[in-house]
Amino acid sequence: MPPTDCFVAETTLRVRYKETDMMGFVHHSNYLAYFEEGRSEYARQRGTPYSEFERAGYLLTVTEVNIRYVKPAYYEQVISVRAWVTALKSRGMTFAYEIVEQSSGDVLVTGETRHICITRDGQVARMPDM
Repeated sequence: MPPTDCFVAETTLRVRYKETDMMGFVHHSNYLAYFEEGRSEYARQRGTPYSEFERAGYLLTVTEVNIRYVKPAYYEQVISVRAWVTALKSRGMTFAYEIVEQSSGDVLVTGETRHICITRDGQVARMPDM
């Protein structure tokens, strides 16, 4: 369940055929792409698209991923990806996610990603004020 005391971005997607496996479920690896879309939408909704972060010379590299699969998503199912920040430190941040089936609200997947801020040459950097 997303928190009620912080900003939560939400974006809606329709599961594409190419994202499913032979069982008709979304392949587990595709949830990371959904998380990425959630982070990108979070940044857009907060007023600083990730592309601006990159143009300023910074990157957020993933250092850790945790995913809990609750129920599968299927081809053509409409899902919502919710993303929010759970930790913001001088050199990195942590996002949490919830993926739900849009019509029922059933939770399909929860997760978290940790990121470190680096420069284009790979040096760890302080998070910029943006």
